[in-house]
Amino acid sequence: MMQAGIFTGYFPYGLEETAKKIRGLDFNTVQLDLHFKDVDLSAGQITEAKAKQVRDVFRDHHLPISCISGYTNIIHPDKEERARRVGYLKEIIRNARHFGTPYVISETGTYNTESDWVHHPRNKTEEGFEECRAVIADLARTAHDHGAVFLLETYVNNVVGSVEETARMFAQVDHPGLGLLMDPTNYFETHNIDDMDRILNQVFDTLSDKIRIAHAKDVKRSGEDKSEKHADIGDADALESHTFRGVGEIELPAPGLGSLNYDLYLRRLAEKHPNIPVIIEHLSEEDVPRAKAFLDGRFRENGV
Repeated sequence: MMQAGIFTGYFPYGLEETAKKIRGLDFNTVQLDLHFKDVDLSAGQITEAKAKQVRDVFRDHHLPISCISGYTNIIHPDKEERARRVGYLKEIIRNARHFGTPYVISETGTYNTESDWVHHPRNKTEEGFEECRAVIADLARTAHDHGAVFLLETYVNNVVGSVEETARMFAQVDHPGLGLLMDPTNYFETHNIDDMDRILNQVFDTLSDKIRIAHAKDVKRSGEDKSEKHADIGDADALESHTFRGVGEIELPAPGLGSLNYDLYLRRLAEKHPNIPVIIEHLSEEDVPRAKAFLDGRFRENGV
């Protein structure tokens, strides 16, 4: 059976309290965000001892860590800023096994300097793709050298956004240190959201064998609000990656609040990954029980 998980970052507490609260909601796995009120895991501060401390606290609460958030703009056009961001991502990757999982996730980035989620014309050029490919190949090698796997997460406004771009990246970086984070909502734009089932089937027909971890959020047209959308999740220190809810024509709300065909998504996911962790995102702490009940209900209804 599939496992419902949650990002730890939606719980803005110390390490022990975060684990306790998540276990109290009947989750049995987490995606680890390296942000706790009482443990410094920022750049240059990750140690083997700290990683094992985090791992053991979650294990003691019956919450194995299935993957780690390493989200950053890996192709930031400012080379010094890019080096800083990729350097921290590599630090996380080198320590992943100490945290208890091989999997570290990031999206593929944008040449836009104002936002990690807004399109830039260079994103869809051959030069942009090649530059991103070189970074991803380097990350895959680093991961493999440390017993880890870098998971690429697509997003339509980033360099790798479409099914075709994702397949091309895996063809050109054919390496055991690279895998795919499956989030079907990230493939939808205004031109294809009304063709949902065909796109979902294309995603799984093309990419199923690359998938290692899955996400659960939703997708819908954004209506009148075409801006970059962020939610107030009740934590003044929340990362933008946790407050982000879409940009332009498309909104990305919590699971059960959009138009994603969850039944088709989960049935196709289960074909090759019947026990995969499915990690809930894009919500506030207060909405977690509703979202989990929704996802558990779809698991049950589809026998997965």
